[in-house]
Amino acid sequence: MKIKLDSIDRKILELLQKNSNITNAQLAQEIGLSPAPTLERVKKLETQGVIKSYHAVVDMASVGLGVCTFVTVSLKGHNKDNIEKFIKAIGRIPEVIECHHVTGQADFILKIVAPDIPAYQTLMLEQVSNIEVVDNMQSTVILSTFKDSRVIPLP
Repeated sequence: MKIKLDSIDRKILELLQKNSNITNAQLAQEIGLSPAPTLERVKKLETQGVIKSYHAVVDMASVGLGVCTFVTVSLKGHNKDNIEKFIKAIGRIPEVIECHHVTGQADFILKIVAPDIPAYQTLMLEQVSNIEVVDNMQSTVILSTFKDSRVIPLP
């Protein structure tokens, strides 16, 4: 369901996307309202589901995750049962940090992180490829990233 946003709501969302750690007082000052109505607007955006959550962005390399890949996955049959089995199995693999059901040649695109190539290979051989409904996989190793934004443009 699309939520109607006014210019103040948009400004709040822009600021929180850039820095979710901003204080309510700083946010109020930036948007030109007092703290109480600012907090009410933020709570309303949260209640409506426009703001889903707040997260810290962690540098992968600093915590020992040196490999990041995109993997396209095709299932043996594109039916509801196979899709549900795949989604359930993928949900149990913490190294899979994104899973998207897509159109085109593949059924899913996964984003996977691992400490190194041997750990990635083990993960793929022992977990992902062993999901019974998986038919085919294609891996693309990310060499470097030039843009990785969680800020969505607001219409």
